[in-house]
Amino acid sequence: MGFENWDEIRTAYQVARVGTVSGAAEVMGVHHATVIRHIDALEARLGARLFQRHPRGYTPTEAGRLLLAVAQATEDQFAQLGARIAGAGGEVSGELIITSLPNLSAMVIPAMARLVAEHPAVRLRYITDLRVFRLEYGEAHVAIRAGAKPAEPDNVVQPLTERQTALYAAPAYLAAHGTPASDADLARHRFVGPEAAGGRAPYHRWLFDHVPRETIVFATNEADAQRAAIVAGIGLGFLPVLEARGRSDLVEVMGPRPEWSAPLWLVSHVDLHRTPKVQAALAALKAAAAACPSEG
Repeated sequence: MGFENWDEIRTAYQVARVGTVSGAAEVMGVHHATVIRHIDALEARLGARLFQRHPRGYTPTEAGRLLLAVAQATEDQFAQLGARIAGAGGEVSGELIITSLPNLSAMVIPAMARLVAEHPAVRLRYITDLRVFRLEYGEAHVAIRAGAKPAEPDNVVQPLTERQTALYAAPAYLAAHGTPASDADLARHRFVGPEAAGGRAPYHRWLFDHVPRETIVFATNEADAQRAAIVAGIGLGFLPVLEARGRSDLVEVMGPRPEWSAPLWLVSHVDLHRTPKVQAALAALKAAAAACPSEG
């Protein structure tokens, strides 16, 4: 049996991805009745249930997961094709997507300002997230990653700089609890840390190895929330030197150490690496990193 109506498959894919009819309808820009009609028609044509309906939404059945694996691959391939076509021109224009871990905006934003000034036809998107964006599927043109050197075979990887991290506290916290004079003093202090003990950041692994778990009194997976908690005086915490040094509401309690730092890498896909748009982004990011004395 052939699949004559790819709209129905796309609809099923969006329902599985979002989990609700209303959410899929919003993503696709159609009425929710259209989504239901597509799902019903596809199930009738296949003679199988693709979803279990329940009050919270739609969950794919085994047959649904088989179909949706193909739909996912097709969606990814079209995204990859679109990214390659968009980056194939000789002009530095159009959408340019840069991704990084959170807390790198102090370095990335000056690079983006330079790009916009030099290439007014560029439309920039800057996305920060802990997840690894898939360049091969067109999710981004350039990624900044930390830690071990990325090893994907289809990516071009270049060193950017070293991300230095130090231990900070709010003046109010130090007034109430004192300033630790050495590593041995840390066990009597309170800390702001990551939500999960197995964090990838070297300074968070160091924290879990050197202080009792109960001293971490505030845990979150959001970088902004960690910074806000440190500024609020909840406890000591690690922050990037580039972001925190020089702020009046933070005191550097212990300076950066090699075991707390991590290399930063510029990553681009081999198919787009030589395009003018990606080369302009890489040059701007390298210049911005070199201009940061605390990170370069």
